[in-house]
Amino acid sequence: MTKGKVYFIGAGPGDEGLITVKGQKAIEKAEVILYDRLLNPKLLEAAAFDCELIYCGKTPYTTGISQEEINELLVSKALEGHRVVRLKGGDPAVFGRVGEEAESLKDEGIPFEVIPGVTSSIAASMYAGVPITHRDYGRSFAMVTGHDQTKKDIDWNGLVSIDTVAFYMGVASLPSIRENLINHGKPGNTPALVIQWGTYGRQESVEGTLDDIVERVSGRSLGNPAITLVGDIISLRGKLQWFERKPLYGQRFLVARTGTAKSALAEALYELGGEVIEFPKWNAAKVKIEESQLLAFLSYDRILFTSPESVHGFLDSLTEQAIDFRRISSKLYVLSRKSKKALQQRGLTAELKSGMPEAGTLLVVGDRNRDLRDPAHGDGDYIQSIAKFVDERFLEIFPRMLGGKAVGTVLFSNRHSVDMLMQYGNKANVDVEGLLKQASIGVIGESTGNRLQDYGFTSDMMPKEPSVEQLVDLIVNRNVF
Repeated sequence: MTKGKVYFIGAGPGDEGLITVKGQKAIEKAEVILYDRLLNPKLLEAAAFDCELIYCGKTPYTTGISQEEINELLVSKALEGHRVVRLKGGDPAVFGRVGEEAESLKDEGIPFEVIPGVTSSIAASMYAGVPITHRDYGRSFAMVTGHDQTKKDIDWNGLVSIDTVAFYMGVASLPSIRENLINHGKPGNTPALVIQWGTYGRQESVEGTLDDIVERVSGRSLGNPAITLVGDIISLRGKLQWFERKPLYGQRFLVARTGTAKSALAEALYELGGEVIEFPKWNAAKVKIEESQLLAFLSYDRILFTSPESVHGFLDSLTEQAIDFRRISSKLYVLSRKSKKALQQRGLTAELKSGMPEAGTLLVVGDRNRDLRDPAHGDGDYIQSIAKFVDERFLEIFPRMLGGKAVGTVLFSNRHSVDMLMQYGNKANVDVEGLLKQASIGVIGESTGNRLQDYGFTSDMMPKEPSVEQLVDLIVNRNVF
């Protein structure tokens, strides 16, 4: 069997937008992905449906999978001929043990490639408003591991002469770091900054000096993952903060998903500084429709599409059978603006179902099995144009996504999203009911709110008009957190 190849990829420190283009493409083509605890699980959504996802996470208090086991997995999966991705938080070459893992491949003659990532000290610092270098404040910069077992190996005399020093994972060692820096000549009034969960929406920063930073951090109960910065350049933070001034900074959202397409709601919240978890993760597969069936469907007076996926599935089937879209004489209707946009992207226009007349033959085009169709869509004939299903690999990942800071707001975009979060959240062993009791709840419209009430919950916010834009405005402008 031909040997496979291993790609070591830096995923960046948290913000999923910091992955490189080359790294993203490698994830999309991977057959096996070994991933760490600290990377954003959202990056795994780019993996193919048949890609094997293997969690290799460790925490400061548990051993988890050993480094030797990780090395063995990389070797064995590559020897089976797979295209393997080793996905690491930050940059794989900065305290990422890429050297050890790559050596194990080299010993077996397995080819590998390293795709650098944005390391956390640089990204987290800038997200906290501190550039790593500046011609007036910092012309030198050092990165140091902050773990206890390495303190004896640190050249403290050398470090005190460097303008800006970043300690990785050094919260537990902060008292020792302060003591050593001051004892080796660093002034006690040197600015210091600790950044936890840098570049995530849950990022938290504590600023002080070497003299008082330990007490300040202890008072805020910060822990790892964190970066500790020491240097005069921190004084620029007041002028250069940008991320922490976004309107939804510090707020954590859970958006219940019902489709494979990117959520406009989630994207809007993310752009405003919020940290957004989306669940469940969906995939879609083609449904074979014969040419004779398709031609018969075009004779209906009205066609109602229930989702963007149903739009693309139906139109892709027409394309595959070389049937010209211009042969569609039916009036087209949709349940959502997202579906309307999907049709517009294919050169067709549609109206919302609220404006659909009762007269005329009706074809409902959906993405679910006929037995699961929603009666509210109408009593016309039904065809499933695509098979949409939940990606159950993410049932294991979902509880880890919820770790750390509690979700403050749960958002539902339609009735189906309520059912799906309840069903698959509980299947992932998450106490969805308990989560909803502690969070604010937003719904996009009255029908969604009614479905939520069926489960015993009421919404805290609902826009006057059922639109993503108005719901986001409510979130930004109302004190619901």
